[in-house]
Amino acid sequence: MELPELSPWVVFALYGLMGLVTAGVYGIDKHRAVRGARRVRERTLHTLEFLGGWPGALVAQQVFRHKRAKPSFYLVTWLIAALHVAAWVLAR
Repeated sequence: MELPELSPWVVFALYGLMGLVTAGVYGIDKHRAVRGARRVRERTLHTLEFLGGWPGALVAQQVFRHKRAKPSFYLVTWLIAALHVAAWVLAR
C-alpha cells in the first residue's frame, strides 16, 4: 500500500505542531524537576520526538537547559533527528 504524497506545507505544519507540543512537555518536565514533583518519563519525551517533535526537543533542551547533562538521553534525541533527516533525504 502506497502512502499519499503530502504537501511540503502540511509536513512543515505537522513538524511545527509536534515541535511545539514536545517543547511544551519539556517545559513541564523541567518545571516538575525544579519543584521535585513527578517527572515525565524519558520514553514519553523520546516518543514525542520520534513522532516529529525532535526540532522542538532540540530547542527546548537549550532554552530550558534541560536533559543536556545526560549523554545517553541527548544521543537518542540526536539519533531520532538524524533518522528523520535521513528518511527525508531517501524519500526524495
